[in-house]
Amino acid sequence: MTKDSVPSNANIGPIVSSSHLASGNMPSLSEMEYALTVANHAFSRWMVRCMSAAGLSGLAPLEVQILHSVNHRDREKTLGDLCTMLNIEDTHVVSYALKKLVSLDLVIAGKRGKEKTVQISAQGAQACAKYKEVREALLTSSITAMGLKEDEVSQVAKMLRALSGQYDQAARGAASL
Repeated sequence: MTKDSVPSNANIGPIVSSSHLASGNMPSLSEMEYALTVANHAFSRWMVRCMSAAGLSGLAPLEVQILHSVNHRDREKTLGDLCTMLNIEDTHVVSYALKKLVSLDLVIAGKRGKEKTVQISAQGAQACAKYKEVREALLTSSITAMGLKEDEVSQVAKMLRALSGQYDQAARGAASL
């Protein structure tokens, strides 16, 4: 292979998963969508493996997220609360995950009037605390070592939340077509 046959970084262009989408008005949007896809899969894999390292195997990524959401601020939550927090339309998916978490004694089912509620159990809170320990040791420390600053990470989070609103609005538009 000659030096001329190796492409330079300037010739590669943005890294996208769908060149046909990147050929439109905003190629960087396709680049960001690919980054979100890869990050989503990495984050999902991380949650499962971190929870497993914390001593709780067999949970799906959404179940780990729901467990942490139920634990959030140590208040009981409704199915609607959890769906809103996690931006999930399909309540059946969350309901199924909650049934599994209840069966594992990680959350406690209750009622507020006619509405079903859940709250974290002692065992669930312990699992979340152990997850936090593993997260601090393996993830937070390595991200800090990369030199990322707290305010930079916060700015990325704000941008992603704002973009999620744009995707939700576009989804509503697409549903009306």
